[in-house]
Amino acid sequence: MRRKLRSPLPQRHGLDAARLRLPEEGGWATIRDHLVERLPRVDPDRIDMMLREERIVGLDGPVALDAPYLPGSFVWFHRDLPVEVPVPFDIGIVYRDDDILVVDKPHFLATIPRGQHIVQTALVRLRQDLGIPTLSPAHRLDRVTAGLLMFVVRPELRGAYQTLFRDRLVRKEYEAVARHVPGLELPVTVESRIMKERGVITAQEVPGEVNARTRVELIEARDGVGRYRLAPETGRTHQLRLHMAGLGVPILGDDFYPVLTEKPLGEFTAPLQLLAKVLEFTDPVSGSPRRFESRLRLAAWESPGEWLNAVPLR
Repeated sequence: MRRKLRSPLPQRHGLDAARLRLPEEGGWATIRDHLVERLPRVDPDRIDMMLREERIVGLDGPVALDAPYLPGSFVWFHRDLPVEVPVPFDIGIVYRDDDILVVDKPHFLATIPRGQHIVQTALVRLRQDLGIPTLSPAHRLDRVTAGLLMFVVRPELRGAYQTLFRDRLVRKEYEAVARHVPGLELPVTVESRIMKERGVITAQEVPGEVNARTRVELIEARDGVGRYRLAPETGRTHQLRLHMAGLGVPILGDDFYPVLTEKPLGEFTAPLQLLAKVLEFTDPVSGSPRRFESRLRLAAWESPGEWLNAVPLR
């Protein structure tokens, strides 16, 4: 197996440099000409400036503005970062050793860089705060879901821990707060077929073979509100949110189900009341049983007023 080329550029803001492989065939006279065509969203003047400032490099060093095109070669550079609203919540450390890191991710913080969320993500913030440039996620949590999130410290162990989640060898338990319906018969295992189209923000339950199962239990209820335990047997997109909405008890703070309501990225009030509470598995390296439990609590249950007015617009 061919080893991945190591970037000649160090991480910046906890982010690896972007790498581009130049096609074997093409009629470009210079690397600059190819980059202008390859990166249509970047202004050509910006590419010229990056070349002059020696911010685009190859294996032999900075790429000159007039450097000839070299088929099959590689170049690295750091992308310009979008303007992001800081997520005003800390990441809690639940467990750390030489192999893994388990944290309590707050609401509104994405797991990994994507789209408009780059530096304000759990991965990038932890790499910077803890000084672990090799950190990588073993799995993901939705941006609006809080709770346990596991990372792998050593790159050579990444596959072993990611395989645990891919093969559903991790027992997961969530908590949610939703309205209480006395006539709803619980516990129940909800089964449905969930599909999500690329480019569509929400998923849908459709007719067909079942591909999503969730066991739903009521832990306790008071004042018309219930605290629920959710145990997913599968891991479809937005599965827990869809299944709770389908039972007639959508999770409090859900802006997607049953009705899509867009929330500005800088608004941190009334977060989705869904918490990744427990992760349990057999460690693939040591063979020992592992169990982690979140230290977070759902605000709509503990303090409804605080939940509705958690953090003002920034």
